[in-house]
Amino acid sequence: MTSKLEFFFDCSSPWTYLAFREIESLCQRQDCNLIWKPILVGGVFNLKNPSVYESRINPVKEKSVYSQKDMNDWAKIRGIQFNWPDIFPINSVKAMRGSFFALEKSVLPEYAEIIFSSYWTEGLDISSNETLINIAESLGWDSNEFLAYIEESETKEMLKQNTSELMDRGGFGSPTIFINDSDMYFGNDRLHLIETILAT
Repeated sequence: MTSKLEFFFDCSSPWTYLAFREIESLCQRQDCNLIWKPILVGGVFNLKNPSVYESRINPVKEKSVYSQKDMNDWAKIRGIQFNWPDIFPINSVKAMRGSFFALEKSVLPEYAEIIFSSYWTEGLDISSNETLINIAESLGWDSNEFLAYIEESETKEMLKQNTSELMDRGGFGSPTIFINDSDMYFGNDRLHLIETILAT
Protein backbone atom coordinates (compact mmCIF):
# COMPACT_ATOMS: atom_id res chain seq x y z
CA MET A 1 0.00 0.00 0.00
CA THR A 2 1.41 3.40 -0.99
CA SER A 3 2.26 5.63 1.95
CA LYS A 4 1.28 9.28 2.11
CA LEU A 5 3.97 11.78 3.05
CA GLU A 6 3.06 15.41 3.84
CA PHE A 7 5.84 18.00 3.70
CA PHE A 8 5.08 21.19 5.65
CA PHE A 9 7.62 23.81 4.63
CA ASP A 10 8.65 27.46 4.54
CA CYS A 11 11.39 28.61 2.18
CA SER A 12 12.79 31.01 4.79
CA SER A 13 14.41 28.07 6.63
CA PRO A 14 17.85 26.78 5.53
CA TRP A 15 17.22 23.41 7.16
CA THR A 16 14.06 23.14 5.10
CA TYR A 17 16.07 23.77 1.93
CA LEU A 18 18.28 20.83 2.87
CA ALA A 19 15.27 18.56 3.37
CA PHE A 20 13.55 19.86 0.24
CA ARG A 21 16.52 18.80 -1.88
CA GLU A 22 16.06 15.17 -0.79
CA ILE A 23 12.36 14.68 -0.13
CA GLU A 24 11.31 13.96 -3.73
CA SER A 25 14.06 11.39 -4.22
CA LEU A 26 13.11 9.72 -0.95
CA CYS A 27 9.49 9.48 -2.03
CA GLN A 28 10.46 8.06 -5.39
CA ARG A 29 12.65 5.41 -3.78
CA GLN A 30 9.93 4.43 -1.31
CA ASP A 31 6.98 4.88 -3.68
CA CYS A 32 5.31 7.53 -1.50
CA ASN A 33 2.59 9.98 -2.42
CA LEU A 34 4.23 13.36 -1.67
CA ILE A 35 1.89 16.19 -0.62
CA TRP A 36 3.31 19.71 -0.47
CA LYS A 37 2.05 21.87 2.43
CA PRO A 38 3.27 25.50 2.28
CA ILE A 39 3.18 27.25 5.64
CA LEU A 40 4.33 30.47 7.29
CA VAL A 41 6.82 29.32 9.92
CA GLY A 42 6.92 32.73 11.59
CA GLY A 43 3.29 32.24 12.54
CA VAL A 44 4.17 28.90 14.11
CA PHE A 45 7.04 30.45 16.07
CA ASN A 46 4.83 33.27 17.31
CA LEU A 47 2.16 30.97 18.67
CA LYS A 48 3.92 27.69 19.47
CA ASN A 49 7.70 28.11 19.56
CA PRO A 50 8.85 31.58 20.69
CA SER A 51 12.05 30.03 22.07
CA VAL A 52 13.42 30.38 18.54
CA TYR A 53 13.45 34.15 18.94
CA GLU A 54 14.97 33.92 22.41
CA SER A 55 17.84 31.77 21.13
CA ARG A 56 18.59 34.34 18.44
CA ILE A 57 18.83 37.10 21.03
CA ASN A 58 20.95 35.07 23.45
CA PRO A 59 22.69 32.35 21.42
CA VAL A 60 24.88 29.67 22.99
CA LYS A 61 28.24 30.23 21.27
CA GLU A 62 29.29 26.58 21.18
CA LYS A 63 25.90 25.49 19.86
CA SER A 64 25.95 28.19 17.17
CA VAL A 65 29.42 27.15 16.00
CA TYR A 66 28.39 23.51 15.81
CA SER A 67 25.11 24.34 14.08
CA GLN A 68 27.00 26.18 11.35
CA LYS A 69 29.33 23.21 10.87
CA ASP A 70 26.37 20.83 10.77
CA MET A 71 24.62 22.96 8.17
CA ASN A 72 27.74 23.15 6.00
CA ASP A 73 28.22 19.37 6.19
CA TRP A 74 24.64 18.78 5.07
CA ALA A 75 24.95 21.42 2.34
CA LYS A 76 27.83 19.46 0.79
CA ILE A 77 25.73 16.30 0.79
CA ARG A 78 22.73 18.06 -0.74
CA GLY A 79 24.73 20.06 -3.29
CA ILE A 80 23.72 23.47 -1.92
CA GLN A 81 25.90 26.56 -1.69
CA PHE A 82 24.80 28.60 1.31
CA ASN A 83 25.63 32.30 1.37
CA TRP A 84 23.98 33.71 4.47
CA PRO A 85 21.64 36.52 3.31
CA ASP A 86 21.95 40.08 4.58
CA ILE A 87 18.22 40.07 5.36
CA PHE A 88 17.55 37.47 8.05
CA PRO A 89 15.00 36.55 9.12
CA ILE A 90 12.87 37.45 6.12
CA ASN A 91 9.15 37.87 5.60
CA SER A 92 8.35 34.93 3.34
CA VAL A 93 4.57 35.35 3.28
CA LYS A 94 4.28 36.45 -0.37
CA ALA A 95 6.71 33.80 -1.57
CA MET A 96 4.84 31.11 0.31
CA ARG A 97 1.48 32.28 -1.04
CA GLY A 98 3.07 31.95 -4.46
CA SER A 99 3.59 28.26 -3.72
CA PHE A 100 -0.14 27.73 -4.19
CA PHE A 101 0.06 29.33 -7.63
CA ALA A 102 2.89 26.89 -8.43
CA LEU A 103 0.82 24.00 -7.12
CA GLU A 104 -2.02 24.95 -9.45
CA LYS A 105 0.49 25.00 -12.32
CA SER A 106 1.94 21.63 -11.18
CA VAL A 107 5.44 23.08 -10.87
CA LEU A 108 5.82 23.46 -7.11
CA PRO A 109 9.31 21.85 -6.94
CA GLU A 110 10.63 24.15 -9.68
CA TYR A 111 9.19 27.24 -8.01
CA ALA A 112 10.38 26.31 -4.52
CA GLU A 113 13.90 25.58 -5.76
CA ILE A 114 14.11 29.04 -7.32
CA ILE A 115 12.78 30.68 -4.15
CA PHE A 116 15.19 28.74 -1.95
CA SER A 117 18.24 29.40 -4.14
CA SER A 118 17.31 33.04 -4.69
CA TYR A 119 17.38 33.62 -0.96
CA TRP A 120 19.92 31.16 0.43
CA THR A 121 22.46 31.21 -2.40
CA GLU A 122 21.98 34.53 -4.17
CA GLY A 123 20.91 36.53 -1.12
CA LEU A 124 17.95 38.11 -2.89
CA ASP A 125 15.06 39.73 -1.05
CA ILE A 126 12.26 37.21 -1.65
CA SER A 127 9.83 39.48 0.19
CA SER A 128 10.04 42.08 -2.58
CA ASN A 129 7.65 42.21 -5.53
CA GLU A 130 10.57 42.87 -7.86
CA THR A 131 12.26 39.59 -6.96
CA LEU A 132 8.99 37.68 -7.15
CA ILE A 133 8.19 39.20 -10.55
CA ASN A 134 11.55 38.03 -11.89
CA ILE A 135 10.96 34.55 -10.50
CA ALA A 136 7.45 34.36 -11.95
CA GLU A 137 8.68 35.48 -15.37
CA SER A 138 11.55 32.97 -15.28
CA LEU A 139 8.88 30.27 -15.05
CA GLY A 140 6.97 31.71 -17.99
CA TRP A 141 4.16 33.11 -15.85
CA ASP A 142 2.31 36.37 -16.28
CA SER A 143 3.73 38.43 -13.41
CA ASN A 144 0.58 40.54 -13.04
CA GLU A 145 -1.54 37.42 -12.71
CA PHE A 146 0.90 36.01 -10.17
CA LEU A 147 0.96 39.19 -8.05
CA ALA A 148 -2.81 39.42 -8.12
CA TYR A 149 -3.10 35.77 -7.06
CA ILE A 150 -0.91 36.14 -3.97
CA GLU A 151 -3.04 39.05 -2.79
CA GLU A 152 -6.36 37.22 -3.12
CA SER A 153 -8.18 36.51 0.13
CA GLU A 154 -8.54 32.84 -0.83
CA THR A 155 -4.77 32.50 -1.24
CA LYS A 156 -4.09 34.16 2.10
CA GLU A 157 -6.58 31.82 3.73
CA MET A 158 -4.95 28.70 2.27
CA LEU A 159 -1.60 29.64 3.81
CA LYS A 160 -3.25 30.41 7.15
CA GLN A 161 -5.12 27.10 7.06
CA ASN A 162 -1.97 25.06 6.39
CA THR A 163 -0.11 26.89 9.15
CA SER A 164 -2.96 26.34 11.62
CA GLU A 165 -3.25 22.71 10.57
CA LEU A 166 0.40 22.09 11.34
CA MET A 167 0.06 23.57 14.82
CA ASP A 168 -3.18 21.68 15.46
CA ARG A 169 -1.35 18.44 14.59
CA GLY A 170 1.49 19.13 17.01
CA GLY A 171 4.00 20.80 14.68
CA PHE A 172 6.32 23.57 15.86
CA GLY A 173 8.60 24.40 12.92
CA SER A 174 9.81 23.73 9.38
CA PRO A 175 10.27 21.23 7.87
CA THR A 176 7.69 18.97 9.46
CA ILE A 177 6.83 15.68 7.81
CA PHE A 178 3.92 13.35 8.44
CA ILE A 179 3.73 9.73 7.33
CA ASN A 180 0.15 8.56 6.85
CA ASP A 181 -1.46 11.46 8.72
CA SER A 182 -0.33 10.84 12.30
CA ASP A 183 3.38 9.87 12.38
CA MET A 184 5.25 13.20 12.72
CA TYR A 185 8.94 14.00 12.16
CA PHE A 186 10.76 17.32 12.37
CA GLY A 187 13.93 18.42 10.63
CA ASN A 188 16.21 17.59 7.74
CA ASP A 189 18.18 15.11 9.83
CA ARG A 190 15.11 12.90 10.26
CA LEU A 191 14.91 11.93 6.59
CA HIS A 192 17.10 8.86 7.03
CA LEU A 193 14.87 7.72 9.89
CA ILE A 194 11.77 8.36 7.80
CA GLU A 195 13.14 6.34 4.91
CA THR A 196 14.12 3.45 7.16
CA ILE A 197 10.62 3.37 8.63
CA LEU A 198 9.00 3.52 5.20
CA ALA A 199 11.22 0.70 3.95
CA THR A 200 10.21 -1.58 6.79
